[in-house]
Amino acid sequence: MIHSRRQFLHMAAAAAALPTASRIAMAQAYPTRPVRIVVGFAAGGGVDITARLIGQWLSERLGQPFVVENRAGAAGNLGTEAVVNAPPDGHTLLLATIPNAVNATLYEKLNFNFIRDIAPVAGISRVPMVILLHPSFPAKTVPELIAYAKANPGKVTMASAGTGSGPHMAGELFNFMAGVNMVHVPYRGQGPALSDLLGGQVQVLFATTPGTSGFVKTGKLRALAVTAPTQAEVFSELPRAGDFVPGYEVSLWYGLVAPKNTPIEIIDTLNREINAALTDARMKAKFSEIGGEPLGGSPSEFSKLIAEETHKWGKVVKFTGLKPD
Repeated sequence: MIHSRRQFLHMAAAAAALPTASRIAMAQAYPTRPVRIVVGFAAGGGVDITARLIGQWLSERLGQPFVVENRAGAAGNLGTEAVVNAPPDGHTLLLATIPNAVNATLYEKLNFNFIRDIAPVAGISRVPMVILLHPSFPAKTVPELIAYAKANPGKVTMASAGTGSGPHMAGELFNFMAGVNMVHVPYRGQGPALSDLLGGQVQVLFATTPGTSGFVKTGKLRALAVTAPTQAEVFSELPRAGDFVPGYEVSLWYGLVAPKNTPIEIIDTLNREINAALTDARMKAKFSEIGGEPLGGSPSEFSKLIAEETHKWGKVVKFTGLKPD
């Protein structure tokens, strides 16, 4: 009887340990096939460039391809929904950014709750934006842009990467705080918006710094100021927009998230490798080239940032009365 009871207890203990053992085994084997990093915007913008940089690093470190998949549409919601509904096995990830925080308030009905339905992995970088103009536009400084926009209400066109995108929100906050009315022209990603700005179809773009400095250096675009509270290394010669519009400040952030219920062992593996990337001299140089300042940190720290940004931009959406297109 005692022997049978001991056998039962040993079997029960072994059974209870199985889920933990299988999760650890899964994490040790992870990834077992190519991993998708979903980007909710078109190729060519800051989200896309950041995803490709970190994807290349993770591919080298973890021995499987980390392939970027651009699923543009609905201000990033299409890509986000694809990830939250994916199996929570670490093989489908999302490159998250400001629109994920904005959309929680901008859209009354979504098929997911971003904060509830994702598992934060790690912040990757924080990137300032830059105010860009087509060279034919008469303004050469932020005060001149404000003066021209006030003298021509509703006539200055302001491109963005889509309704609710970081560039859009930066522009709307500028409109409100500077007392101007530039007309929003949404695109499906920064790449197409930048292309039309270069062609002169639109006049102003609050752009993420990745992929823009070359156009400024060659004179194809004019840069007025950065939107961050500190000067950006990639545009060190530019003033801050807040120098002319007191209190104005916007920085984009990028990070990786997984579907909720992804095993913590896989989250920890990805978090560890991302933090390693942000201390690697070669990777730091690549992020610096596009104006990115490392974020890193724990999953809980990235979760806190997402919650704070959701609250901040929720207030802006409500105050300005923004609606999705």
